[in-house]
Amino acid sequence: MMSIRRERPEDVAAIRTVNEAAFGQSTEADIVDALRDACPDLLSLVAVSADVIVGQILFSPATVEGGSQTRHGAGLAPMAVMPEFQRQGIGSKLVEAGLEILREQGCPFVIVLGHPEFYPRFGFVPASRHGLRCQWEGVPDEAFMVFVLDELSMAGVTGVAHYREEIDAAM
Repeated sequence: MMSIRRERPEDVAAIRTVNEAAFGQSTEADIVDALRDACPDLLSLVAVSADVIVGQILFSPATVEGGSQTRHGAGLAPMAVMPEFQRQGIGSKLVEAGLEILREQGCPFVIVLGHPEFYPRFGFVPASRHGLRCQWEGVPDEAFMVFVLDELSMAGVTGVAHYREEIDAAM
């Protein structure tokens, strides 16, 4: 039986292990640690199977800046599942749970730089459809996506979407 819950302090080492195993390097694990230290308002969820953390997803503050407008929302990054547990729907469950919590909290949007075959099933669309651009040059249009959770608050908001500086520093 697999369950999704919020990260707890005792989960830190296991979350690092999951990210390192899923990505085959420490960059994403370093980003998670840096965001955890810098950002008390992030949303980190874990997938637990047989009392073992097998997946993790992180949503940190993100902004859209355009003209005189700034909107605060969330950026999804990273999401990781242990290799032996991939392709079992765990990542999907993590995304769905995170989006539901953010919707309940009144978050207006979530951005993601990810696989265009995976994220649209949750409602993500190319951010350019909403007049949003990624802060990083050269990102393929189909890979930089947004899920607008509050159409009213995002009406007419266009501009550059920014992740936290901890993510920017790793890019």
